[in-house]
Amino acid sequence: MSEGQPVYQPGFNPDSTCEAPPTGGSYGTPVAEGAGFKYDEATLHELAKEWAELAQEYADDLHEAQAIAVAKPPGLEYASGDNATITRHSGVALVEALNQRVAYCKNMAAKYLAALGKYATTEERARTVINQQPKGIA
Repeated sequence: MSEGQPVYQPGFNPDSTCEAPPTGGSYGTPVAEGAGFKYDEATLHELAKEWAELAQEYADDLHEAQAIAVAKPPGLEYASGDNATITRHSGVALVEALNQRVAYCKNMAAKYLAALGKYATTEERARTVINQQPKGIA
């Protein structure tokens, strides 16, 4: 691993067949006042998009998990019925876990979108202050 600040490469998987990583943001600049990071606007957009896509992937998996949660025994003997009961319990647990993951990912995407809103508000405030300054050399 190289020295220095790690770089966040949105959507980049180093194990993929991709020729080169996309250009993008960084992990963020450490904040001097305490814990946390600062992200640039492009990184915030990409992170929100990635969390939303991950939430959708989990939501897509819910369809298959529902099938497991309502599994029927293949036969009418004791072993088949017991196996189906256990399988249904696993399916219900899987559905619950996937629902939690969907909610978590949507929450993370919402946090990055909220940060984008704050970013835009700060940019607008700065633009207003600059536009109120006298033009030219005083």
